Amino acid sequence: MEKNKYSIIVPTYNERLNIALLVYLIFKHLRDVDFEIIIVDDGSPDGTQQVVEQLQQLYGEDRILLRARAKKLGLGTAYIHGLKHASGNFVVIMDADLSHHPKYLPSFIKKQSETGASIVTGTRYVKGGGVHGWNLMRKLTSRGANVLAQTLLWPGVSDLTGSFRLYRKSVLEDIISSCVSKGYVFQMEMIVRASRKGYHIEEVPISFVDRVYGISKLGGSEIVEYLKGLAYLLVTT
Repeated sequence: MEKNKYSIIVPTYNERLNIALLVYLIFKHLRDVDFEIIIVDDGSPDGTQQVVEQLQQLYGEDRILLRARAKKLGLGTAYIHGLKHASGNFVVIMDADLSHHPKYLPSFIKKQSETGASIVTGTRYVKGGGVHGWNLMRKLTSRGANVLAQTLLWPGVSDLTGSFRLYRKSVLEDIISSCVSKGYVFQMEMIVRASRKGYHIEEVPISFVDRVYGISKLGGSEIVEYLKGLAYLLVTT
């Protein structure tokens, strides 16, 4: 039986304070798993890349791959860039800011092996999942965005805008090639297109913790983008 390898793609921008802890936690929770971490840094001015280079010395350049880009080019293209360098047959995408805890990775892997799913997605909106560190307004906005998307798009997934997911690599390559959205809408488009293509999607409850260090990158412009993206998906899928 072919042994699975997991390529964990982590896009970064100014995550110097988080990246070392994230890497440590991934190694801690995936002791008996074959994996690599692909860090796609968009020219962070805060020294993120220097920290990653130190981590490479510690863990090895075969386990931690730094695939930097010159400037901030967005989330969707970061995944595409990371995917080009992925040697695993499965790909995990997760945020660098510790809002996605690596302790959930074994349950993603277990769920996939038990069900044969093409995609396992972390969800905040089922029993056992949740959000910590958000004020009521942020929770309502997120939940409202999700309910709106559910109602209009019928994707069969409870958490559309989450970005903590495990994909079969071939499936991710297939979906990503048909996605056109940028930024936060990209996550939603990926899961909606996967659902439309009939891929087997499973969910694992996760607790999302608001970033520990640094500044959140979600602003008013993202909400406008989200609504435009929703309208686009409604028309095209």
